[in-house]
This record gives sequence, C-alpha cells and structure tokens, in this order.
Amino acid sequence: MICPPEEFVRSTIAREGERGAEWLAELPAIVNKLLARWDCEPDGEVMHGGVGIVVPALRKASEPAVLKVSFPHPGNQYEPDAFASWGGRGAVLLHERDDEQFAMLLERAHTTTLARTGTGDEVATIAGQISRRLAIPAPPNFPRLQDQANTWEKQLRQHTAEMPHALAPKIVDAALATIRDLAQDQPDILLHGDLNPRNILSAVREPWLAVDPKGWAGDPGYDCGTLIKSRSVVLVEEGDLRRSTRRTLDVFTEAAGLDRERARRWAQLNAVQAAFWGRRRGYRRARKGAELERLIALVDELAAVLTEG
Repeated sequence: MICPPEEFVRSTIAREGERGAEWLAELPAIVNKLLARWDCEPDGEVMHGGVGIVVPALRKASEPAVLKVSFPHPGNQYEPDAFASWGGRGAVLLHERDDEQFAMLLERAHTTTLARTGTGDEVATIAGQISRRLAIPAPPNFPRLQDQANTWEKQLRQHTAEMPHALAPKIVDAALATIRDLAQDQPDILLHGDLNPRNILSAVREPWLAVDPKGWAGDPGYDCGTLIKSRSVVLVEEGDLRRSTRRTLDVFTEAAGLDRERARRWAQLNAVQAAFWGRRRGYRRARKGAELERLIALVDELAAVLTEG
C-alpha cells in the first residue's frame, strides 16, 4: 500500500480542505487498483507535484513506467488528451488512462529537469525545440485559449482599478492591446500551456520530453510567456535583466519557429498578469514577507522590460 508524501498531504489539505482529505484517504486504494488493472508493480519512491502523485512502476514486469494520479480538478482534464494527440512527439507516451480517477500510466522519464541542468541559451533552445514539436493542429475537443480573452480583459481592468499604482499605465495598456490584437482570434494549434523548464525532463527515448501539459488550443507564442516568467529569477541573476530577457526571446523563438514580436507580446501579457497575481495571492516561492516583495518587484521589472520590446 503506497503512502502519499507528507508534504503533498499537507499542501493538498491546505488547498482543498475536507474534499482533499477525503481524496487522500482513498488514494492508496485507487493506486493499488490501477496498478493491478494495468499489470504493474511499484518500482521506487512515490513522488509528487503540486496536484498529484507519481508512482514509478514496472509495466508487464519489465518496462519502466509511472502512474500519475491527480486530484480531480478541471485544470487537469485535458492532460491525457494532449499526450494522446502527440503520441510521443516531444512528450512522454501515454500507455493507459482512467479519466474518472484523473489517472494515467505514462512512459517513465528521468527526474532530471531542464531547469536543474540547463543554462542560458541551452534552456531556451531546448524549450523552443520542444514547443515546435508540440505545435500540431488541435483536435476539436480541446478548450480554446481565445475563449479566455474576455475574462483576461475583465480581470486586468478590475486589478488596475483596485491597484491603480501597481504598474505604469503604458504597461497595462500594452497588455490590454495584446488581448485585443492577439487573444481574441487565435489559431487552433495544440499548446502545452505550462511550458517551463521544470516540465521538461531528460529521458531515454529522446534527450528531452515534456510532461504536465494543460492542453490548450491557441497561439504557440503563448507558451513563451510561461518560459520567460519561470526564468525571471535566473535572468536577473545574470546581471542584466533586459539583455538576458531579449536573448532568451531571440533564442527561444528561433528554435520554436515563432514570430518574435508576437511571442514578446504574449510574454508581456503573462508578466502583467503575474504581477497582479503576486499582489493578490503570492507565488509558489513566497506567499508573504520580504521575499514576496522582492519577487513582485522582479516581475514588475520583467513586465517593463517586455513592454519596451
């Protein structure tokens, strides 16, 4: 019987309350049932992410795999569909799925992330190459990113009204212009949706493979925003945020085959949204205190740099 990691138990209950506690109580039995159904045996220590656990397993006695079981949440709904659509192209293979349990049996990659081992241009290049490979026509069942445009505009105007001095007007205006010009009408291309270096793992079948997709249909430039934002602390540590950000944009868009200006505008919008999000809810790295204030200042600077072009 597997035992969910204590940190995962605490964070799930803190986020989901009683519903999370009830799900955690059922989780060991769910895992055992799925392992038996898919002819697997546990093969290592249970790991976890933000909303799910990952159980290393041997499939059919010898093939390395992982069983991923996530807390039932709409944000995880299209993950197996994305894996199935890619069929191993730039992402881990999907072997089995149980949508009712939000569970998948996946190809096993290494635990080494691109964030941990990659530096500078290498990260941007590999992420761009993965982005290019994942950019296939989206099947009709995926949610359309353009359907979020009106909500983004409403939220941004509300944030600005409630926090009028958070960001300079020209920065907010640029983000609103991106929603108007790019977000309202987007191509139907399958996107990862959370393409940061922590979600790119070294692997056996290919050097690097993507995991943990959200699964959206939209403009491939959108994923550039996630990459830039996730690299912001590293970029500022390089000593010149403006230069490092522009270099990352150049390298990523060339590798991904994307229009640099469109990608820059998506990244600027993402940074503006993150600046307001941090003020309301904090970040994963910090929820309060001096560290949160430092991160907010960093994201504000990133939004300003990306507004400049």
